[in-house]
Amino acid sequence: MKIGKYDVRFLPTASFGLDGGAMFGIIPKVLWQKTNPPDDANRITLGTRCILLQSDSKNILVDTGIGDFWDEKFNKIYRIDKSESYLEKSLKDLNLSAGDITDVILTHLHFDHTGGSTVLDNEKMIPAFPNANYYVQKKHFEWAMNPSDRDKGSFIQNRFVPLHENGVLNFIEGDSRFDDEIELLVINGHTFAQQMIKLSGGNETLLFCGDLIPTASHVPVPYVMGYDIQPLVTVEEKKKYLSLAVEEEWKLVFEHDPFVTAATVTKTAKGFAVKEKFGKL
Repeated sequence: MKIGKYDVRFLPTASFGLDGGAMFGIIPKVLWQKTNPPDDANRITLGTRCILLQSDSKNILVDTGIGDFWDEKFNKIYRIDKSESYLEKSLKDLNLSAGDITDVILTHLHFDHTGGSTVLDNEKMIPAFPNANYYVQKKHFEWAMNPSDRDKGSFIQNRFVPLHENGVLNFIEGDSRFDDEIELLVINGHTFAQQMIKLSGGNETLLFCGDLIPTASHVPVPYVMGYDIQPLVTVEEKKKYLSLAVEEEWKLVFEHDPFVTAATVTKTAKGFAVKEKFGKL
């Protein structure tokens, strides 16, 4: 699809598994397992969908997926599966290489969003996209460098610290415009200073939700992850952006839904709900 000067492409990378109870917080398993059936370890299947924005002069990635070079224990715990597709292959299918990427916008620095930002080279982690500038919220980087005991397991520093050490990590402070079509919106419920990416052009608006609404199943407001460090803040953020999505007919893009790329939403007597699903755009 086209938004402004950008051709927008949705790139699948590896799937992985997280505990269904953690993904749905207070929602009973009898409800969430209808749409997200768990395996025998209670893990549900999640995708790691990235966005590629292509213009005449730019190839911009939004997030980099879970990446590679994890040890056997890590792969087993998170049931990482690259059998169908991964970021390198997705780029190759578009006749692109890592060197063609000009910019990488990171929603936040959890390993499943920035794991592909670095690669192993001669036993050292280096930036995966050698010609790219990377962007993240400054406040979030500071938190990622000194997280709480509750969420430190989500930050694997060799997946983002080398970006800073190599001088390619640029800091953004607060809501801002990246350019005419790309707006960065800060939210604080899931983690401090996560940034969502809003793409607007003509009559089309996409909101790349990051971990505010990770899958289509998370559209109802009470469906909040147990991973969120400020769940009541997440609730208010969901109300705000779901209301705008209904009013202005946005499409919400889901980073972690393995089947649904995006959806429109509606407001019913019972609350917000998915209106129309899009497997592909």
